[in-house]
This record gives sequence, structure tokens and C-alpha cells, in this order.
Amino acid sequence: MRQVTTKGDVLNGSAFDNLQPAFNLAGSLAVGLVIGLERGWRDRELSEGGRVAGLRTFALSGMLGGLLASLLPAFGAGPLLAGVLGVSILLAVSYREASRSSGNLSITTAVAMLLTVVLGAVSAHGAVALALAAAVIVAVLLNLKPTLHRWLRLVEHQELSAALQLLVLSVVILPYLPNVGFGPYEALNPYQLWWSVVLIAGLSLAGHLAMRATGPHRGILWTGILGGLASSTATTLALARYARQNPSLARAAATGIVAACGVMFFRMAVLAAVIQPGLMRTFGLPLLLPGMALLVVSLWQWRQLSKADPNISQVEPMAPFDLGTALGFGAYLAVIAVLVPITKQWLGASGLYILSAASGLADVDAIVISVARLHGPDGLPVASTILALSLAALANMVAKASMAWVTGGASVGWPVLRAYGVGAVLGFVSVALALT
Repeated sequence: MRQVTTKGDVLNGSAFDNLQPAFNLAGSLAVGLVIGLERGWRDRELSEGGRVAGLRTFALSGMLGGLLASLLPAFGAGPLLAGVLGVSILLAVSYREASRSSGNLSITTAVAMLLTVVLGAVSAHGAVALALAAAVIVAVLLNLKPTLHRWLRLVEHQELSAALQLLVLSVVILPYLPNVGFGPYEALNPYQLWWSVVLIAGLSLAGHLAMRATGPHRGILWTGILGGLASSTATTLALARYARQNPSLARAAATGIVAACGVMFFRMAVLAAVIQPGLMRTFGLPLLLPGMALLVVSLWQWRQLSKADPNISQVEPMAPFDLGTALGFGAYLAVIAVLVPITKQWLGASGLYILSAASGLADVDAIVISVARLHGPDGLPVASTILALSLAALANMVAKASMAWVTGGASVGWPVLRAYGVGAVLGFVSVALALT
């Protein structure tokens, strides 16, 4: 008796269920067409039969994977494994002959075809969207060959080492650290301490790479802005030394130093937002207003200088972090994390302010992280948190202004001091508003 598909069956989805295998196989074909389109276009100038695989071969490979996967319920994984093995043998033979005749040792097309067979099987198994998404990613990676190779030629060994070390810190070590407090006042939380190290190392590497990406005409201003993302203190020292070696560029170096300090305030804002997001509601303005003011002053000064000399020289990018630097910062952060609650308990708020100022002379990151973590409903009050972080920022500005004056001379120190004065006044006003 003939089975009739009624309107109710369609509404219930039974007809669509019967067509599902066909949709899955169509996805397998689409997988092959997407990857084959890129491979066929790249080898389009070769004569007919002169390439290992083109658009049709990839489309057939996707269908092959889909059809073999459709046999899984009846025959198990044997046919699919045999098919993948057979395609691998064919590709090995083709690769040997092609490499002998052309001297090309690339196995990219062979690997792409094996992926096509596997993704065709994934689609036929029901994950059509996943298979198509993976096929698109494969095609994009294949198409980006010239870009990726050009990027590799631009990467220096120290940058590769820094990136790999950052991956070790974040992917290999961080997930396995306990997220509980140890030691005095339970202030040593391995996970949070290491996460802070990863955050600082990531910002430093991002600043270095951004400086490299801006090219040889970056100029001193961009050195200050992007160097401040890595370390405003290191940038200040580098630019002050550069001004001593090139006295004619002292004003330009001062502009870069001011810009680096402006970026420091935004860097503090990022750290505060990541560690204690609620703190930004009260401390956001005291951080962003001085930072914006310093950047505006530096941009105005730079515009005046560029009118006089449009070919102001550039300096080398700041070096990316290394593992020793990251571990040293982690140890310093651990010491500050213990000293903050001890100082607060034994010396009160005044002791915490002294510690913040002393720590800020060297670096603001550690004290920002430690004080921000201590802030909360049951922890450090808002007023004490704002004053401690403000003192750290002020002490850091004093240290950098002194460094700029001593290293670069009065021609660097005076412009830096004037700009810092503007930032300090605005910071004082915004802190007063935040505390009222």
C-alpha cells in the first residue's frame, strides 16, 4: 500500500526528517566546493591534469567522506577508515610524482584534501553547520598564505619567544593553579597572582607589537603612546636617554614622555576594571580625566613641533617582556599583596598610604592590583582605596619627572613637569569630587 505524506506529517516534521540525510550530503558537497574553490583558483594557471586536485576533485572528496560516513550505522567505522587510508595512499603517490617533476615540497593540498574527506564525514553525521564553518576557516587559512608568510618574516626571535612564554604562562600554568588564599592574611592567591602576571605580560607584549606594527615612521609620539602601554617608566627612561644623545629632539622626547604617562592612567583603569569592576564607578573619572588631559597636551605639543620639523626621528620599540621579567613582577606583586593587609592592620590607613606612595615610585601595577583586590564591601573603604591609588600615581609621576630631568636635562624636564602639573591638578580635582 502506498504511503501518503499528509499535511499533518509535514507539520510534524516527518517529511523533513526523511530528507535530512540528503541535506547532510549536500553539506558534504558544499564542504568540498568551499575548499576546492580556493585550491582551484590558486592553481588555475596550470594546464589540465597538471595539478594534484582542483575544484571537482575536492567536491568529490567531500561527497566521498559523506557517503562513507552514511555507512557507519550499518557497517561501522571500517569503510570510513579504509576510505581515508585509500585517499592518503593516492595523495602520497601523487605528491611523490608532483615533487619530482616540479620540485615543490608543499603538502598543503594533500592535507587540505584529507580535511575535506573528514569534514564531509562530519557533515553527513549531522553536524552540517560545524563542518561548513570548519571548511570556511580552512579556505581562509589557505588563502592567507602570502599574508601569513609575510608576517612570519617580520616576527623577530625575541617576539616569538615572548609570545610562546605568554602562552606557557596563560595556557599551561594558569588553569592548574589553586584559586584560594595562602600565607599571611590569605593574601597569596596563586591563581590571582599568576593571572595578574599574565595580564601585565600581555599588555607589555601588545604595546611592543603595536609599536612594531606602526612601521618605521612611527615617530617619538607613537613611541610614547604605545610604549606607555608596555611600561611608562621604561619609556620615560628610554626617551630621556634618547634626548641626551640627540639634544635637538629634547622637546619631542618630552612630548613622548607625557604621552606615555597619559597612557599609564588608562592602563591603571584597565587593571582596576578587570580586578574590581565596581571600583570604576567612583575611581573612573580620577583615572581617565588626567590621562586624557596628558594625551591632549602631548598631541598639542607634537602638532607644534611637527609644523617646525615634519621629519622628527623615531626610536626603537621597547623590548617585549621575558620570562625573568614576568617572574620578577610576580614576586614583587606577591610581596605587595602581603604588605598591603599587614600595613593596613598595624599602621592603619596612614601606613597603607605610605606603602602606596613607596610602591608607586617604582611601579603602579602591583599596588593597583593589590589595593583593588582589597577593596570591597567588607574590605578597604572607597575613600581609602581612592587615596591609596592616587598617591601611587602621584609618586610614579614624581619619579618619572625626576628621571626625565636627571637623564634628559632641563630641556626635557621642564615640559614634562608642566604637563604633569596639569594632570596632577585635574587628578586632585576629580579625586575631591569622587570623595564628596
